Amino acid sequence: MVRKDIEATLSSGQSSVTSKQSAQPITNYQLPVSTEDKAIPTTKLRQAIGRRLVESKQTIPHFYVTHEYKMEAVMDMRKQINAYLPDNEKVSVNDFIIKAAALTLRQYPNLNATLKGNEIIQFGHVNVSVAVTVPGGLMTVVVKDADIKSLRQISGEIKTMAARARDGKVKPEDVDGSTFSTSNLGMYDVEEFIAIVNPPEAAILAIGSAKETPVVANGEIKIGSRMKATISVDHRVSDGAEAAQFMQALAGFLENPVRMLV
Repeated sequence: MVRKDIEATLSSGQSSVTSKQSAQPITNYQLPVSTEDKAIPTTKLRQAIGRRLVESKQTIPHFYVTHEYKMEAVMDMRKQINAYLPDNEKVSVNDFIIKAAALTLRQYPNLNATLKGNEIIQFGHVNVSVAVTVPGGLMTVVVKDADIKSLRQISGEIKTMAARARDGKVKPEDVDGSTFSTSNLGMYDVEEFIAIVNPPEAAILAIGSAKETPVVANGEIKIGSRMKATISVDHRVSDGAEAAQFMQALAGFLENPVRMLV
């Protein structure tokens, strides 16, 4: 259709008909859809996850604290570090978060703990688990003593263990001994979410995306990088004030990441 055709159609008052006819192929386009119900057996892993999380929600009184973090410094430091590393060894934002969380747990050992009878057992090691997507569900791999390992060590261990988990070749030491859990959905462009405490631990950190967003600084609007994270905590072990202090202390590392290197 050329300009004179359009003008002729408009003058004849038939534009609406032409528009409908032109749009018809798109309007009628449909993907093939099956209306049959499908029964999909749950995997053993999915069954185990279900049992564990039902137990958690039924027996652990959860509460949640969310904090928004300034991520410009982490993004800049990550870029600088990765400039010196080969592609298969580059560090991720999540590696910074694992390290920061581990160092913060040293300041707040009550969140690196478990409830045993009438006692709170504060763990001597800081072993941070990382949720990994595998066929049929999720699996957590554990970075042992994450507070004393370098970012490069943490990154390498997570890559290696996650690969084994996805290949079905996970080792017992890859998944045992966690004292605190993390779950990161940032790679899926998730703003924020809450996670279920992984018993017998006292807390889990749910991490959203680090995104560019308008922020106000010194009375001016500029572009900044922000990330939201939510900690879920067993209320029998800790309380809102301590969890809030933990989240503030975590900001001290994420917003000044050089502290993780000294």
